[in-house]
Amino acid sequence: MSDNAAASDRSDTPILPVVLSGGSGSRLWPESRRLNPKQFLALVDEHSMIRATIDRVTEFVGAIQPIIVTNADHADAAEKDMADAGFPDVHMILEPVGRNTAPAVAVAAHKAIELGDPLLLILPADHTIENKQSFHAAIRTASEAAHDGFLVTFGISPSEPDTGYGYLKVGEPIGTGTKRVEEFKEKPDEATAREYVESGRFLWNSGIFLFRASTYLQQLETFAPDIAEASARAFRLSKQVDNRQYLDEASFASCRADSIDYAVMEKTDIAVVVPMDPGWSDVGSWKSLWEIAQKDEDDNALIGDVIAVGTTESYVKAPHRLVATVGVDRLIVVDTPDAVLIASMDAAQDVKAIVDVLEAADRPESERSTIERQPWGAQQILGSGTNHVVRHLWIDPGQSAILDTTDAVSISFHVMQGSIRISVEGVEKDVAPGESTNVEPGDLTRLTNHGVETAEIVEVEIRSTLGHNESIST
Repeated sequence: MSDNAAASDRSDTPILPVVLSGGSGSRLWPESRRLNPKQFLALVDEHSMIRATIDRVTEFVGAIQPIIVTNADHADAAEKDMADAGFPDVHMILEPVGRNTAPAVAVAAHKAIELGDPLLLILPADHTIENKQSFHAAIRTASEAAHDGFLVTFGISPSEPDTGYGYLKVGEPIGTGTKRVEEFKEKPDEATAREYVESGRFLWNSGIFLFRASTYLQQLETFAPDIAEASARAFRLSKQVDNRQYLDEASFASCRADSIDYAVMEKTDIAVVVPMDPGWSDVGSWKSLWEIAQKDEDDNALIGDVIAVGTTESYVKAPHRLVATVGVDRLIVVDTPDAVLIASMDAAQDVKAIVDVLEAADRPESERSTIERQPWGAQQILGSGTNHVVRHLWIDPGQSAILDTTDAVSISFHVMQGSIRISVEGVEKDVAPGESTNVEPGDLTRLTNHGVETAEIVEVEIRSTLGHNESIST
């Protein structure tokens, strides 16, 4: 093949973004919960983290429509974010259980083979990148090595001896902007991390990868054949429903959980790294959010209704009520409707221990918040008793929620904002802000927001017996 033909072949090979949206983000509790983890939260700007991930890579020339790999419990949330990003029919591979990144990438690679064996750009859904142009330049550099059969990872120049990241030991150059990976190092203690940074030979492991789908599968079969076999079987026996691909539960549950780093990258001899510095963060803790947030003259990141007196180097988030701090230093305070976190900045990595305690006690705060995201918007339980429940509903423009009133004695809706059309057994009625309406129990009731702004409604429901099922569905 001539050089010109090779160049044409390289330019014609598409890059398929694969967004990994698993995990619970337990170090970002109490905002991140198992049923609404950090990748679906707007922690940095007005968009969710998965939406921001999609936005930054779909602008890259040569990228095709992405694949999302996520837990089946998060399918509705992922689909809504993808629709907002302009991909209403994005292909989603749904895991019945989490098995870490090596199997997740494998099932995406099998799907990619069906699409012609493109280059896979593996992206965790919970990272932030400030400089997209710098990131795109790194992708272009990495694509040359990926075309040549290498497994490419992206390394970040360390700004400090952080113990929350894995590290890469950089070897000899193999081309412009690309070097061999001599060694992967797991999260070190502080003294070791300092040695790594001072040596100048180590980079942070970003967890972002680029390689051809077939190359990854070949390496996985070599170094983790059990994962390769189980993930292939789960994909082969999967069921397709519209744009959702449900992996076979028994096959995927039998798969060994392991990361792509352990299963493949630490063992292969074709691992290379492209160093980059695009303003990257993995948003792995409240400390990392403080580091990238705008700060005042005292190095405080104050979000919401906060009064900070004699407070320095702190992160305080108060979207629901006034939070005041006096005479504290390097403190994390995060207020949510049902829980408040207070932690030392230096213990930010240990917040997961709180979630472990909550899970051991079978407390619902580990799994869900009182504000729950829904395909049509969100709902919050304002109060409940033995025979009643009061909810605050937010319905997005153009969306509808269906109410099951089977167990109700009486139901009333109080519209606070927006344009709501209530359909009861096919009979429609418009309810304006400031107005209320009642519906009869047992009737099929649909609430539709036909306006251009989010509608807010208070629902008051009296029941003969208050069960545990949610009253609102799609």
